[in-house]
Amino acid sequence: MDTVKTESGFYSLTPKDGASLSLPRVSGTLGADAIDIRKLFGGDDLVTFDPGFGNTAACESRITFIDGDKGILLHRGYPIEALSEKATFPEVAYLLLNGELPTAAELTAFDDTLKHHTMLHEQIRNFFNGFRRDAHPMAMLCGTVGALSAFYHDSLNMTKQEHRDLAALRLIAKMPTIAAWAFSYSQGFPFVYPDNRLGFAENFMHMMFALPSEPNYKVNPVFAKAMDRILILHADHEQNASTSTVRIAGSTGANPFACIAAGIAALWGPAHGGANEAVLKMLGEIGDKSQVPEFIRKVKNKEDGVKLMGFGHRVYKNFDPRAKIMQRTCQEVLGELGIRHEPQLELAMELERIALEDDYFVERKLYPNVDFYSGIILKAMGIPTSMFTVLFAVARTVGWVSQWKEMIEQPGQRISRPRQIYTGAAQRAFVPIGERG
Repeated sequence: MDTVKTESGFYSLTPKDGASLSLPRVSGTLGADAIDIRKLFGGDDLVTFDPGFGNTAACESRITFIDGDKGILLHRGYPIEALSEKATFPEVAYLLLNGELPTAAELTAFDDTLKHHTMLHEQIRNFFNGFRRDAHPMAMLCGTVGALSAFYHDSLNMTKQEHRDLAALRLIAKMPTIAAWAFSYSQGFPFVYPDNRLGFAENFMHMMFALPSEPNYKVNPVFAKAMDRILILHADHEQNASTSTVRIAGSTGANPFACIAAGIAALWGPAHGGANEAVLKMLGEIGDKSQVPEFIRKVKNKEDGVKLMGFGHRVYKNFDPRAKIMQRTCQEVLGELGIRHEPQLELAMELERIALEDDYFVERKLYPNVDFYSGIILKAMGIPTSMFTVLFAVARTVGWVSQWKEMIEQPGQRISRPRQIYTGAAQRAFVPIGERG
């Protein structure tokens, strides 16, 4: 098969013994162009083969742009560095949902609306009592979010703009409450209701750590700022596995609560949302800085089967821009705790130094990613590893609902239905059981 670019911006594809096909070029604002292949199957019974969809654009989106080679991450055109330093999580949520940063009045109104929806229906408490006391918080989160459609019937008509907007706001506002209650239940603590006098991140931490026996509990402002930044850094990340899952589920017309529950289930996979937990496990297994050279040797020797967790990324072939912000946040949190010499942080920094200088890792472009430092921060703030992916889901809900709304509202939206290359048996005759040898 030959593919030739023509002067008109089309690509001429000529299959063996077939007529030439003219395929249009599709250009975005930034990033790579694409070849529109929708005519392939109808014209010559051809499909593309791209396991894992690593080179397939399944949608058009205006929300997030990533240039993995240059280490760039933009939300609606704004660099993640600027958003994480100068904006709050509600501001970023408004931006992702609406396309523009809010004015002061718009942010106040948006924040007030979110606070109006932080409470859960009281009967939802019963869901937690049905889980085993040692249930994983992600299991509780996934099940409870999926069940929200049984309580909020007034936002399930996806043909109505006001229903879509209401469902999106409810999910963003209620996710921290569900997550905090999952944490409390797993710890044997009483549930703490939202305190809408507090900011988004501060309220989330208050619901996790406040106790009736400590009525004057105050969230450390440094911790609240760190949590706000963590939420911003995880808010959206283009068409990753969980976001694609939400879009595919949404393309069927499923209600938004079911779609987000599907995204949570996809995020639960250790190859997606559980990477920061894997980093802590790796650091624990290394144990001490003196063991780093031996660990690096095992990483380089494929026969040992040892992986360097928290380095490299499916998209980024350069330094993950979120990792630099997370490293600085890690130092701020440990500084607030008065931890000058944190063994795991020193171990992490030594790993980073070696990986950035060693030709083996440099040639393979294995740079630290956002997960490398986030686990250390969360552990320092008293959050157990079982909650790491839950926090990821709280943040990513904003991206999921933004992507879901964009997909639903795009003209010509179709149900997702990938093709396959069948490699099974050819058609054959059925043999009755008595005649089989």
